Amino acid sequence: MKRLSDVKRIGYGAMRLTGPGIMGPPADPDEARRVLQRAIELGVDHIDTSDYYGPYVVNDLIRESLHPYPPELVLVTKVGARRTDDGAWLPAFAPDEIKSAVHDNLGRLGIERLGGVNLRFMDGDDLGFEEQWTVLADLRSQGLIGDLGLSNCTPEQVKVAQGIAPVAMVQNAYNVAHRDDDDFVDALAEEGIYYVPFFPLGGFSPLALAAVDGVAAKHGATHMQVALAWLLQRSPTILLIPGTSSVAHLEENLAAGRLTLDDEDLATLNALG
Repeated sequence: MKRLSDVKRIGYGAMRLTGPGIMGPPADPDEARRVLQRAIELGVDHIDTSDYYGPYVVNDLIRESLHPYPPELVLVTKVGARRTDDGAWLPAFAPDEIKSAVHDNLGRLGIERLGGVNLRFMDGDDLGFEEQWTVLADLRSQGLIGDLGLSNCTPEQVKVAQGIAPVAMVQNAYNVAHRDDDDFVDALAEEGIYYVPFFPLGGFSPLALAAVDGVAAKHGATHMQVALAWLLQRSPTILLIPGTSSVAHLEENLAAGRLTLDDEDLATLNALG
């Protein structure tokens, strides 16, 4: 079965296929289904999801829209959190909660094996997760999970996890203007660990956005395409999962893979960090 190491570098993050605040159904369920189906038509082979998106809304949409899945599709989920009725994010981090979450994702998606599972930390300084990681390692050894990863994590947490079971991926916030993880990205690349950034265009200042827009105008591209292209050129082990609830926006995001930034562009964008 296909592994994370085999996927294309631009996948799809399904979080936005919900209502406001990542809660409830999307405003246009038919468009949400079209986005998922169009992603597959365009060759997307990596979809990032979670039972706590909605909650359950996104996984239900994925199954309704795509099952039976193409054999090349890698479905990656996250565990370690839950949602309250009012939309708050709370930990669901006890070992039995981790195990149940994996089985719940398997059942809701209608699959026997998840391509990957990320353990999401609610507190980036928490190092007490060995038991939870061991649960995931055991489920992996049973053939229920392909690759394991950490989300919202630190280098020290990766080091601790590696002592128990291989870390295949890290999901942290990172983009051209917010580069606290610069050294982390490079260190992970040296170990062959994939870095999957979320918020690829989040929290830009007006000056940073103006610089990105300037590069975009030069290439006849959008600022999001430039931000994604910069990430692809930043490190060969970066994988992208841009999210959207629009087919047109999906197609724009995937087109970023054909955009090559020159040295002048890179110098302009690198200066933002």
